[in-house]
Amino acid sequence: MANTYTQMNIHAVFSVKGRGNFISEKWRDELFRYMAGTLKETKNYSLAVGGYKDHIHIFFELHPTISVSDVLKNAKAKSSKWINEKGFVAGKFEWQAGYGAFSYSRSQRNRVIQYIMKQEEHHRKGSFKDEYLTLLRRNEIKYEDAYLFEFYE
Repeated sequence: MANTYTQMNIHAVFSVKGRGNFISEKWRDELFRYMAGTLKETKNYSLAVGGYKDHIHIFFELHPTISVSDVLKNAKAKSSKWINEKGFVAGKFEWQAGYGAFSYSRSQRNRVIQYIMKQEEHHRKGSFKDEYLTLLRRNEIKYEDAYLFEFYE
């Protein structure tokens, strides 16, 4: 019987609804660990989870039986529920609709992991908007400004 062999490395990026700076340094690492656990629930392997005050990056090996959209739907739903149950933010926490997802080869994995793990340092130099637009352009993804995340300067 033939087996299925895959290696699909996905880097996904999404932001806090309204782009609020709600992801506090006090509980950020706990959120990243929780998010990695949601990936495991859907048979995916977490390579890196990181982010900053208003957005998150997750990098994972995609299991061939599930779509990227289903992985992210689960991760976003479970993590927002978890944040609300913990009472980490005043009011209701939500992620914005949508995401960016990019695939990378095995030879690029270490570079992507290092990039994600150094988000705080990275954002001392540039905004999330600049970062996201650079990812879209670098991956040659056509986009319309009207359908991007809400960006507030």
